[in-house]
Amino acid sequence: MAGVAGPDFDWTSRFQGLSRLPAGIRADLEAGSQIVSVPAGTQVFEPGQSADNLLLLLEGTVRVQQRSETGREVTLYRVHAGESCVLTTACMLAFEDYSADGIAETDVVAVAIPRATFDDLVGRSPVFREFVFTAYSRRITDLFTLIDDIVFQRMDVRLASRLLELADENDVVQATHAALGTELGTAREVISRTLAEFHRRGWVEQARGEVHLVGRAGLQRLVRSAGAHVEAV
Repeated sequence: MAGVAGPDFDWTSRFQGLSRLPAGIRADLEAGSQIVSVPAGTQVFEPGQSADNLLLLLEGTVRVQQRSETGREVTLYRVHAGESCVLTTACMLAFEDYSADGIAETDVVAVAIPRATFDDLVGRSPVFREFVFTAYSRRITDLFTLIDDIVFQRMDVRLASRLLELADENDVVQATHAALGTELGTAREVISRTLAEFHRRGWVEQARGEVHLVGRAGLQRLVRSAGAHVEAV
């Protein structure tokens, strides 16, 4: 990730936990870090690359995805403004290379904390260490939820939930069938069949590269009914 000069402001206040850093530790963190920027579509990291900086996002979204040996992709999670990348944290703590791809979905502005600064502050600042491991444990919980969804949840429920999550303020999802397949770790054909059923029920309309949620209430009922079934079991 190429560095660029950033605005002179207290970025630590944008991250829950860092605002409690003692003044001296905060000064060391700011002096040892760099604000960086990349355009949408940039590959932020890739499998086999070393994790040299912990990334804290100020603006934008990074999608982290895993690719299987057969070429199938699944979206693991997204890093949004105010969050850090758990895979980067894990790789830095274990001195391992990346095993997944990180793609900038939008223009991204982030703080890059180099390994030397990261190791120093994890070792001598309980507040910084708590910030790192709290974010790590929260995201690990999300990943276990993803595994549970992939193994146990019906595809129609998973797709309905993801459409509701990805829809913009106009209830439009900007994604192809292949991209939605990547989101859910399944084949494009499975997405196409499920969307055709949603269309038959009057829940979605499709255009090139777009899915319009014209029956949001129906999608929400499907997701709620699946949740109620799990609780009953």
